[in-house]
Amino acid sequence: MAKKNIIIKPLLTGKTSQLAEGDAALNQYTFVVNKAANKIEIKKAIEAKFEVNVISVNTLIQPGKAKNRVIKGRYAKGRTASVKKAIVTVQGGQVINEFFGPMDLGQEIVEDNTDAVVEA
Repeated sequence: MAKKNIIIKPLLTGKTSQLAEGDAALNQYTFVVNKAANKIEIKKAIEAKFEVNVISVNTLIQPGKAKNRVIKGRYAKGRTASVKKAIVTVQGGQVINEFFGPMDLGQEIVEDNTDAVVEA
């Protein structure tokens, strides 16, 4: 499996932010990954993309949920997609900076200088 297809996106929630950065930071980062990827492939992809040393990889598959809604007086049943997540522990002292910012999408962080006064 190609490395570009393994990591889909970082998962940013309150709990995952505390695992990565916080009072009791465990240096753990959570990613949504391809369902067909195994732990070895995930480890190699993270190490290659972010240049960190991965200690361990824990994976879980979150099953999809059944959803119901009413459309024009009738019930429409469906399901959300199931998702595979990987919780990656990196070596102490190493940080994945792109986890909380733009990630390889050609985006740059632009500072807003609205307080700056421009004199002509």
